[in-house]
Amino acid sequence: MTKRAVATGVGSYLPERIVPNSEFEKSLDTSDEWIRTRSGIERRHFAAEGEHTSDLAANAARAALQDAGLVANDIDAIIVATSTPDLTFPSVATMVQEKIGMTRGYGFDVQAVCAGFIFALSNANALIVSGQADRVLVIGAETFSRIMDWEDRATCVLFGDGAGALVLEAAEGAGTPADQGILATDLNSDGRYRDMLYVDGGVSSTGTAGKLRMQGNPLFRQAVEKLTSTAHRTLEKSGLTEADVDWIVPHQANIRIIQGTARKMGLPMEKVVVTVQDHGNTSAASIPLALAVGVQRGQIKRGDLLVAEAIGGGLAWGSVALRW
Repeated sequence: MTKRAVATGVGSYLPERIVPNSEFEKSLDTSDEWIRTRSGIERRHFAAEGEHTSDLAANAARAALQDAGLVANDIDAIIVATSTPDLTFPSVATMVQEKIGMTRGYGFDVQAVCAGFIFALSNANALIVSGQADRVLVIGAETFSRIMDWEDRATCVLFGDGAGALVLEAAEGAGTPADQGILATDLNSDGRYRDMLYVDGGVSSTGTAGKLRMQGNPLFRQAVEKLTSTAHRTLEKSGLTEADVDWIVPHQANIRIIQGTARKMGLPMEKVVVTVQDHGNTSAASIPLALAVGVQRGQIKRGDLLVAEAIGGGLAWGSVALRW
């Protein structure tokens, strides 16, 4: 028998404020058509004043716990993937721990930008497989609206705020590709590409939060190549191929990246969960938000093989093969 980390609950939270593309026309040389044709984004959500990343994360956590039929103290560990924490420290995870009433276990944050949820899932899987935890709450949560340069039309129209959460529980499998749960993971990073996507501030450099900077065209080329290769490696580790995939659940950065990756994997867009039009790029929150939407739509069903993949600043990228 093989120990597996099985998804038993999923939840999401989006701030109330919806920002359509047309809102940017008031202050920028842009248009709804320009944004849609280049990114696929039609609208996004922005957190309210006084609404923090931990608030979004806690709401998503409560939804995932309810979906799993659990309460907070059933959880052994919380891992939050975020690049926009409330404070430099303590971690968002410990803040979520307090907000949901969890008085046992432990929590910590993972920072791998848009690939953060993949890195967090891999860490949660390792905790479960090694016996260090039986139930892990994995959350991706971001308030990227707080680090936007509102004069840079190439970036500020792309990002949104939100949170998604997944409950992983230990279960026994047969050790075959037919097992439920996480079958394989693949993580990568290459610091030589850090200038393609970064924030120009920090505690030890400028003492400020800084603003997001991005080189769009070079990043696009890196994204399609690296997302395709990491997805292939994860499937290979699982003993599966692209033909076995029921759904790709990609990081929702740009519809052209999503389409390019699906094309290189030889899979139709009908097998891709797409939410970028409604959420924009929510960084580490985008994959769990897409998982929640896919389940709500009735696309993702028990037994389906999912491949989730993402790339973000660092550059950091990776993928997870998960049987739902």
